[in-house]
This record gives sequence, structure tokens and C-alpha cells, in this order.
Amino acid sequence: MAGRAGRRKAARGRASRGDAQWLIYILLIIGGLSYYGYKQWNAPPPTAIVGKAWVIDGDTVVISDIHIRLEGIDAPEADQTCTDANGKSWPCGQTATRELRSFIGGRELTCDKRAEDRYGRTLAICKLPDGSDVNAWLVLQGWALATGFVKMYESEQDEAEAAKRGIWAGTFMPPWKWRQEHPRRN
Repeated sequence: MAGRAGRRKAARGRASRGDAQWLIYILLIIGGLSYYGYKQWNAPPPTAIVGKAWVIDGDTVVISDIHIRLEGIDAPEADQTCTDANGKSWPCGQTATRELRSFIGGRELTCDKRAEDRYGRTLAICKLPDGSDVNAWLVLQGWALATGFVKMYESEQDEAEAAKRGIWAGTFMPPWKWRQEHPRRN
């Protein structure tokens, strides 16, 4: 009798050890699938917008129906005028728009979304296929001013001002001030 009880006890031990291994395998598979699902469902949405851009004005483009405001810069408004070194008025807003259009030249842009502005536009830093920062180029050429708390394009602005490029060749009203004095009527 003692022999049978010992064998039953040993058989139960083996079965429970085998069951434990299966349980560990199943738990590992469930854990792996859970981790994969968590990563897929909680992944941040893609922040890059890529495509051919339609230029709206000197600091706004549209790619695939997404209005993108170039972050960290402010270009003259489309109907804004500036004054050249001889005191003559010229359409600096239209010129900034034309220069941006020419610089992009129909090439694809990659715009890294940073946030949205109060109008629902995407705020982004956009680059050409060769990696050129479009926002920085506009400021460096004197077609936009550095803006924002950080003023990430301040050195480009200083260089444009010193070289009297673009709007820096004469006098102008900063675009934010010009908008205050010329509110749009809808």
C-alpha cells in the first residue's frame, strides 16, 4: 500500500511540473501579445507630413489638405508693403510668398509637426529632400522674422539684418504688428 501511495504522489508531482511548464509558456505568449498590442495601440501618431506643398503665403503651406504654419517664423502678410532703402513702397508680402514658392520649386517637403495653433493649423518645421530647413532659409534670406519664446532662428535673423537681405534692406512693420493695425474683415 505504501508503494501505491508513493507512486500516486510522484505522478501528481510530475503532472503538476508539466502543467507548470505549459502555464509558463502560455503566460509568456500572452505577455508577448499584450506587449505588442500595447505598443501598437498606444503608439504616438505619425508627426511627419510629407508631400508637395501649395504655398499660401510666406509662412503657410498646404500638404494633402493640411494647413501648415511654419513654426518659429513670421513672414509679411500677403497684402503687406515695406519700404526700400530709397523710401519707395514695395509688396514685401507678395515677394516673400513668391520667394518661398521659388525656393521649394515643386519639390516634396517633410514637415515635422510640433503642435497646432489657435486656428487649427499644424505648426511645423519643414525640410526639403536635401535636409534644408525651409523655415531657417526664409529668415536667413530676410523674408521672415524669428518669433516665439525661444526664437530658434535668431542667429539667421541677425545675419539677414546685418547683410540687409530681403525686408531688412529698408524699413518694415513686423507682421504681428501689421496684422493688429490691419484686421481682416470677413
